[in-house]
Amino acid sequence: MFFRQVKGKGDNFSYVIADDATGEAVVVDPSYNAEILIQLARENNFEIKYVINTHHHRDHTAGNGEIRSSLGSQVVAHELSKVEKDIDVADGDLLRVGGVTIKVIHTPGHSPDGICLLVDDKLLTGDTLFVGECGRTDTQGGSSEDMYNSLFNKIAELDDDIEVFPGHDYGPAPTSTIGTEKRTNYTLERRTLEEFIEFMRE
Repeated sequence: MFFRQVKGKGDNFSYVIADDATGEAVVVDPSYNAEILIQLARENNFEIKYVINTHHHRDHTAGNGEIRSSLGSQVVAHELSKVEKDIDVADGDLLRVGGVTIKVIHTPGHSPDGICLLVDDKLLTGDTLFVGECGRTDTQGGSSEDMYNSLFNKIAELDDDIEVFPGHDYGPAPTSTIGTEKRTNYTLERRTLEEFIEFMRE
């Protein structure tokens, strides 16, 4: 499997995931990196089958149209997403590119349409979980209660060895692991729901 974390303008991460055997690939959160991603796809002879958005915010979706028109890709987003899309997905859905399987995990909190993507031992967390931090919940459609459920009942229940690949370069390193975040990320300290809601207000 080909896997590449891309950062061009700003602090947004985009991702390219491809099946080495077939060349089928996806781009995740193209952001403002469309030109870099298109060049990467062409250099490697990838067929970008899907553009997947972890949520609808502009800083993650800005390159959708350019990649769709240049490479003929289909845009994929959660069924609640406001983004212009070709394919709706929901919690537990699977997307396949060649022999690579991508599992959709619905993780609202930062936005109602937030998803994480599990690919082998890698979790793309969008704006739900960052290295050393979690996403804001004071955005339109944000919910601290939903974020609590997403963090503690979904992400934290995954294997500690799974690598974390966030939507922004906000932390001391560009990647981490579930286990490391559970040990060191102050937003993942054990709290009751009520305590977490109050914590997110502060």
